[in-house]
Amino acid sequence: MELTYASYLRLDDLLDLQEQRSEPAEHDELLFIVVHQASELWLKQLLAELDKIGGDLSDNHLFRVISSFRRANRIVRVLIDQLDVLETMTPLSFHRFRDRLDTSSGFQSMQFRQLEFLLGLKRADILDHYPVDLAGRDDAERRLREPSIPDHFYDFLEQRGVEIPVDVRARDVTRPNVADERVQAGLFDLYRFDGSYTMLFEVMIDLDAALQEWRYRHIKIVERTIGDKMGTGGSLGVEFLKRSLFSRAFPDLWAIRARF
Repeated sequence: MELTYASYLRLDDLLDLQEQRSEPAEHDELLFIVVHQASELWLKQLLAELDKIGGDLSDNHLFRVISSFRRANRIVRVLIDQLDVLETMTPLSFHRFRDRLDTSSGFQSMQFRQLEFLLGLKRADILDHYPVDLAGRDDAERRLREPSIPDHFYDFLEQRGVEIPVDVRARDVTRPNVADERVQAGLFDLYRFDGSYTMLFEVMIDLDAALQEWRYRHIKIVERTIGDKMGTGGSLGVEFLKRSLFSRAFPDLWAIRARF
């Protein structure tokens, strides 16, 4: 059979996945499903880009890393822009199908948990809130136990002459990455004396800032849609989302800005 656009992309399968549960079908439920499915696809690509970044950092490929971070930043911008479309859904239209979500919740996105863990924002206890058979949980647990992007960044910095303290390198990788003034001293020297490092550090900061904007926009959409109600699936809704709003994957890069 000749390969076509539709068969290559498996469009028959893809476009059959938007199954609405409301009866009769509520118009905005399709929008809700499409936006969230598209977000999961972009998260898949974002994880792939970050995996490449991790390998390239450890292999000391400066400009490959810069290029991949730029793409990762563009992907997060797409995730943010999608929320503009979702914001056209009113609280009333969401209410008309919200009960059809039953026990499902965006809190259960295991790809988002993978993203957090891959960026060093690790919280082992959060997995206790998920069923052991939840799709994707095994991948999240694997990410928890693997080195994160900050760990690969330390590999890169050591190869560029920055001394990474032994206790920083030997920390339990299931613990979150935290700022360290000893690392910041070496980062500051690189930042000041070589523009190529400035390019790298800025695209890393860009990713952190974009992810924070994504979290903020998500919070505002939830607030305007359900207010302070409990989230679907028993999640805490807005209050839970606010707890991670200011999380930073690269705290050392933020900290050195006070030195200029």
